[in-house]
Amino acid sequence: MKVDELRVLEADELSMRMKTARRELYELRFKHAVGQLENSTQISKVRHDIARIMTVLRERDFGIGPSEPQELEAAPVAVAEAPSEEEVVEAKPKRGRRAKKEESE
Repeated sequence: MKVDELRVLEADELSMRMKTARRELYELRFKHAVGQLENSTQISKVRHDIARIMTVLRERDFGIGPSEPQELEAAPVAVAEAPSEEEVVEAKPKRGRRAKKEESE
């Protein structure tokens, strides 16, 4: 399941897919606990699908859609200047075993 496929679905269809995915996750966890699950990667795939569905739902709550990123890209971007030589502070080496050995020699 891809995010683009989910974005074209209606809210009721998304909620149905969410319910089925959560039910499937419940069943997979139960099978895993009993020892009947052969492929444990299915659990992570279903969790990712649930996360994708939740992402699309939250995007709709905030009003973010396919046309929104174009507006965001048009905003000016501030560029940070490099610090001057006076502002640059040399980093101290991390104290580890090598640093202690070198000091004792």
